[in-house]
Amino acid sequence: MKLLILALGTMFLQQTFAALGRNLPAIIAPAIIADLALDPAWIGIYVAMASAGALVAQLGCGSFIIRDGALRMSQISLVMVGIALVVATPGPLLFFAVSAILLGAGAAMSTPASSHLLGRYSPIRYAPLVFSLKQTAVPAGLLVAGLLGPLLTNDWGWRGAMLAIGASCIVFAVMLEPTRREFDSDRNPSRRFHLSDLPRTLTVVLRNPGLRNLAIACFAFVGMQIVFVSFFVTYLVTLDVSLATAGVIFSVATLIAVPGRVFWGWFSSVRASPSVVLGALGVGTAASTLLVALGGSLGSLWVMGLAAFALSSTVLSWHGVLLAEAARLAPEGMRGAATGGVLSFGQMGSLVLPLIYSVALTTTGSHAVGFVLCGLPGLVVGVMMMLGGRRRTS
Repeated sequence: MKLLILALGTMFLQQTFAALGRNLPAIIAPAIIADLALDPAWIGIYVAMASAGALVAQLGCGSFIIRDGALRMSQISLVMVGIALVVATPGPLLFFAVSAILLGAGAAMSTPASSHLLGRYSPIRYAPLVFSLKQTAVPAGLLVAGLLGPLLTNDWGWRGAMLAIGASCIVFAVMLEPTRREFDSDRNPSRRFHLSDLPRTLTVVLRNPGLRNLAIACFAFVGMQIVFVSFFVTYLVTLDVSLATAGVIFSVATLIAVPGRVFWGWFSSVRASPSVVLGALGVGTAASTLLVALGGSLGSLWVMGLAAFALSSTVLSWHGVLLAEAARLAPEGMRGAATGGVLSFGQMGSLVLPLIYSVALTTTGSHAVGFVLCGLPGLVVGVMMMLGGRRRTS
């Protein structure tokens, strides 16, 4: 039990820093756009490039997790995130391109590594709850990014904010070192990485019906999550809301994801199948995007705040349920690789949906259209998962 608590606490903090660094550029994007005179549609390009880096990293990190250990890969993940934030500060778009790829790849490895580690210590029955507790680190990171990012930007400028958060990620990576002896005791130094590991990881997912369904769900959820995180604050600013106020609204809304993730993890452990829970969250995600569109058309800050709470309780709250199910269905000794394979489909979603959003924004000038379009995959997956879950229990 002591090792479980230590592992949970360590991975919680690891994912908090990873989420903080991963989402900081999107939170302070209005300041970057104003300073560099960029079109807001560039946010989608940046996010898509980060997702491309994340896709490759998650497909290939399984072998490195086995060889070097989950804790070591967690450290490498945070160092990459920190370096990525520093690289962006000179300003030209070429530097942002390099930053995006490094940021996406670094942050992407944090979840497979933490899932591999927690899978060793979590009781099978309560794994959804344990994984959900760990995944509350993501809204915690978003909360810190939403509150601290605009504050640091106002005081030090967006470059100062990026440098400060980047340095904190690197410092925390060093602080994890004392736990490595225990948490990397299962590593296999003889394991080697081969390019064939990339398609093999996809094959493991696609040949397993359960993992395949989770991968499709992950595509819709992660894609919409990235759209929400990347564009919601900018959308509020276009409604004449200050960056600081928009950051507070976003941060407060993400708080609901903390009890939300715990609740859905508990609910899928003792009350309903993970498929049904994920299906309900998919339908809820699609409905929430309609609320965003309504709030924007009315120009109502209250409706937009309610929409943010709804999205936080759905598209920011599914992670523990899905990750625990992926770890349960993974072949023996492949928890990290299988989780990375499932999440790689999420990175495909985070690559495709922000681009769709950017195209919609460029052609229509409407953020509302982009939200609704990107919420449709959640509706499709929601219905698919709920029907599949009910058939298995009937």
